Amino acid sequence: MFLVFNKQKICAYLVSIITVGILFCAANTFNTNKDNTVETSSSNVEKLLPIYNVETNEKKVAFTMNCAWNADDIDKILQTLEANNTKITFFMVGDWIDKFPEAAKKIHQAGHEIASHSNTHPHVNNLNYEQNIEEIEKSNDKIEKITGNRTKIYRAPYGEYNNTVIKSANDKGYYTIQWNLDTLDYTGLTGDEMWNRIKDKIKQGDIILSHNGTKHTAESLEMLIKNIKEKGLEIVPVSELIYKENYSININGTQIQNSSKK
Repeated sequence: MFLVFNKQKICAYLVSIITVGILFCAANTFNTNKDNTVETSSSNVEKLLPIYNVETNEKKVAFTMNCAWNADDIDKILQTLEANNTKITFFMVGDWIDKFPEAAKKIHQAGHEIASHSNTHPHVNNLNYEQNIEEIEKSNDKIEKITGNRTKIYRAPYGEYNNTVIKSANDKGYYTIQWNLDTLDYTGLTGDEMWNRIKDKIKQGDIILSHNGTKHTAESLEMLIKNIKEKGLEIVPVSELIYKENYSININGTQIQNSSKK
């Protein structure tokens, strides 16, 4: 009986120890999972986005042109825009303004919008907050000398952005603009090839990307303008397309006017 009793007692002890061990492991596993969830939630910072296009009932699109290389085709571009009664947004690099101040002046005098495309065209994702602000503000200083006014429209070089890039622009009151239709003119596409890229996609609220200083942009611009207008769309500068207040940007980068209803 003594041996039996001790065996039973030992078995009971073992069962108790094993049970406690299992419960301890389960508790640790639960706590670990809980901490991971909290950590993931706390590190899930809201991703800031630029404006790719605009949700609007107005049949308008913005045509934009980046100026970062040469200015050989500016006169032809301006002549085409004037002949077609069209105003667009030119995103200028500060260094480009330094090299071609007369071209920048001609663009302004023709009534087109001039916006910032940074000062030196760096990879802005590699810059810190202060450096990003410096790039925008220095370019804007040069724009102000040409136009007499400071722009509130900014496009980061290479289409790059992260939260630092967007926050630096937002904190200084800039609207950061991307695009949702790319002509790919900088790759040497002909006008027909550019149009074939966008003709079945283009709709109201779109922002179109082009560049001066490319092989075919200047000679193709009139055809592109006429084809866009034939679709019943008006071409406007960016500032006439985007909302300036009471808006949100969805996960696709579409700027949406918030309802005024409460």
